[in-house]
Amino acid sequence: MDKKLTIEVAYATPEKQVLLTVHPKEGATVEECIKMSDVFEHFPEIDLEQQKVGIWNKTVKLDAKLRDGDRIEIYRPLIADPKAVRKRRAEEAKQSGRADRVTGGRPDAKRRAQAEESKPE
Repeated sequence: MDKKLTIEVAYATPEKQVLLTVHPKEGATVEECIKMSDVFEHFPEIDLEQQKVGIWNKTVKLDAKLRDGDRIEIYRPLIADPKAVRKRRAEEAKQSGRADRVTGGRPDAKRRAQAEESKPE
């Protein structure tokens, strides 16, 4: 008799999340389990050719084999580049005086006061 696995398939949007359990035969792939889970009924916008998938927060290919207890995660595409967002925030902090213009760290009060005194009017 074929051994059955217990696999979870997870997907979430800001409004809704699902965690679906499937019981495939041993040797099943990520793609097979996603299709078994009916996650597409909840989220028809999922596109496995475009979106990445992972097992326990580690990106894998759709043909990866599963082990009992694995959780498949389908990742949403990023809407903004995290590095670009951090860089923009750092620049805004420097411009507003919340960060040291040279080091990027918090400016100390003494240096800030000296800078204010030395500003030409």
